[in-house]
Amino acid sequence: MIGEMYQNWFLEYASYVILERAVPAVTDGLKPVQRRILHAMKEMDDGRFNKVANVVGQTMQYHPHGDASISAAIVNIGQKDLLIETQGNWGDERTGDGAAASRYIEARLSKFALEVAFNAKTTEWQLSYDGRKNEPLALPMKFPLLLAQGAEGIAVGLSTKVLPHNFCELMEASIKHLKNKAFELYPDFSTGGYIDVSNYNDGARGGKVRVRARIEDVDKKSVAIRSVPYGVTTSQLADSILKANDNGKIKIKSVSDNTAADVELIVQLAAGISTDQTIDALYAFTDCEISISPNACVIINDKPHFVSACELLKESVRETKALLLRELEIKLSELEEDWHFSSLEKIFIEKRIYRDIEEQTTWEGVLAAIDKGLKPYKKQFRREITQDDIVRLTEIRIKRISKFDAFKADEHIRGVNDNIAEVKHNIEHLNDYAIKYYEGILKKYGKGRERKTEIRRFETIQANTVAIANVKLYVNWKEGFIGTGLKKDEYLFDCSDLDQIIVFRKDGKMIVTKVSDKIFVGKDIIHVDIFRKNDERTTYNMVYLDGKSGIAYGKRFNVTGITRDKEYDLTKGNPSSKVLYFTANPNGEAEVISITLSPGSKARVKNLDFFFETMDIKGRSAGGNQVTKYPIKGIKLKEKGKSTLSALKIWFDPSTGRLNKEENGQLLGRFAEGDRIIAFYKDGSYELTDFELSNRYETSDTLLIEKFHPENIISAIYFDAPGSQYYVKRFVIETQTLKNKFSFIKEGAGNELVLVSTHSEPVAIIRSGKKKSEWTEEQLGLSEYTEVTGWKAIGKKLNINDVKEIALIPNGENDAESPTLF
Repeated sequence: MIGEMYQNWFLEYASYVILERAVPAVTDGLKPVQRRILHAMKEMDDGRFNKVANVVGQTMQYHPHGDASISAAIVNIGQKDLLIETQGNWGDERTGDGAAASRYIEARLSKFALEVAFNAKTTEWQLSYDGRKNEPLALPMKFPLLLAQGAEGIAVGLSTKVLPHNFCELMEASIKHLKNKAFELYPDFSTGGYIDVSNYNDGARGGKVRVRARIEDVDKKSVAIRSVPYGVTTSQLADSILKANDNGKIKIKSVSDNTAADVELIVQLAAGISTDQTIDALYAFTDCEISISPNACVIINDKPHFVSACELLKESVRETKALLLRELEIKLSELEEDWHFSSLEKIFIEKRIYRDIEEQTTWEGVLAAIDKGLKPYKKQFRREITQDDIVRLTEIRIKRISKFDAFKADEHIRGVNDNIAEVKHNIEHLNDYAIKYYEGILKKYGKGRERKTEIRRFETIQANTVAIANVKLYVNWKEGFIGTGLKKDEYLFDCSDLDQIIVFRKDGKMIVTKVSDKIFVGKDIIHVDIFRKNDERTTYNMVYLDGKSGIAYGKRFNVTGITRDKEYDLTKGNPSSKVLYFTANPNGEAEVISITLSPGSKARVKNLDFFFETMDIKGRSAGGNQVTKYPIKGIKLKEKGKSTLSALKIWFDPSTGRLNKEENGQLLGRFAEGDRIIAFYKDGSYELTDFELSNRYETSDTLLIEKFHPENIISAIYFDAPGSQYYVKRFVIETQTLKNKFSFIKEGAGNELVLVSTHSEPVAIIRSGKKKSEWTEEQLGLSEYTEVTGWKAIGKKLNINDVKEIALIPNGENDAESPTLF
């Protein structure tokens, strides 16, 4: 008995929480408390602001819960800046600062809310919890509010998380859907920043988005965080940075929060730490990057359903069309009534039917007299004349009859007929009418609601590659121990506690293990290093003795992928095999070794040279090539090797602003030691960098990036804003400092690099003229127009007036132009 009661009560409670508290309805995108707040505010609306405390009190007539939950819900709606106009301190979702007490802040419905969310004629009503008032079952929402605002809630046994989307993009997607065109929807957050939507999965269960703060270099010693990820406050972000520093994942001096109108956290770096590495580490180890998993659960027909963002939009469009149709039908009915009574009134007065009632002494006689007088004209009407119509005629005052204007009456009836025709046309073409409605909403309210979160593809940051070396590694070569706690043994190098360590032993075995305090990896260690997964350039050169045959074999191999803590045999696997010679070469170097054979061997020549460059680089399991079948006394290095690998191919991916070896984006070329990359920026500066894959380039500011050739002549056109003048200059890069920006255009607010090329003979197309219809086009050979000067020179004035557009005739990949129209 008790079990049955518990089961029923729990199910009732679970249903109540799901339907009445935590999960929004698909019809209007609102939870019950939000709906009741908006309804209460509509009742109070007189165009002026109301104290939020008063709104809370009004809402409590409909919401059977405490004032705290109502106040929190009002603040949540107000901070989204869509349905409620606010006044006072409403807090800041970026910093986590709370709103002032409800008695100190004010609110009113926005014009947008009044237009899209309310219509008493199309609203279905129900009694409030105490039966004293009517409240809406759902607001007649003609807008995808749930997708615009987002929603989050935890119920019994399920939860919902709908991410907010961009206002303008929702309107455009709705229009596309009505036109039977494909559309895509991606989240947009008021906090800005970056978002990777590669795995968004249309907002359905199982999807994921990665969100990042916007981080910029300030100088070589500090970086600035200009936004926070959605759902993270500046204080939480600062705490996560300090925690990562305490754990040794990053090295910083301090974090200062200067957030005011805009987010700004300044991170001061420790000595010797690069900004590029720090930015990567901030994304890898702090809340500067977070993952959000959407889970769109909504109430449809009093049941929770899991849907996608596009399905939500389609449902909203369907609901909006139904509401627009209902509004049109109501309007048509009202217009038909207007036409009916206006025509009835015109005949009643013009034909002086009111005189027929003068001699009547009873109410029934009055009604019968009017009905008799209207009989000849009944066929002109579109519906039957009812007794209510006749009663209404009796209510016309003498003053109105005496001032009746037949011309105005005819004009009014014609206007009503025109309106009826228009409404009927809109009903017949409901799709077009809905498109026009959405276009009107977009035009009226879309300004200032452009996308704030930039969509871009994030590179994958391997935590161990950006982690700061925060521990020291020691080794006991003979006993076979390595670890960070062996401080009495030999120090090897600094590493991160996230690193993996590769170990080679004299018996020809190899193992990769994680950094730990102390671990046994096998006796007679010959080489220890940090293991870099998928490293195809580090090459190991080895000579080993096969324990079964006594033959010495040489091999060159890479170690790209392994199973951690698994022992691998690099020999043929026979007992008593051992390594005679071993080197690790970070760039595929192949040395020459001198081999001395045992004096008692039968070989006539007891000394021989072995060239590793004659061997191919193979996998670790390869047996190798025979070096000699005779016993070896010793092996010495004779000549250091040169790299046998081709120069490294490097690509630049504009979508991430990063260099890579995976063939993503633009091929910059082959790079060997000492080669450089040059980047030109829109602010008129250039920067030389190495080709480390950790380098970052802000693609929105970068005009050209390529392999640097010192002999190339740089041709550029820039705009001097204070003088409203274009300049042409040609120069050679004279600086060699890496990761320092050098400005080569005149200093001044608004000055901008328009075009840059490293081609030997670049040609620009210049379009000029006061009116676009009168534009002229001229080709300008930059190498002929001006001579090569120093990189600090101002350049030569462009002697063309009213320049409107400058473009570059493509000569190849080594030129670029700004897409801006001037």
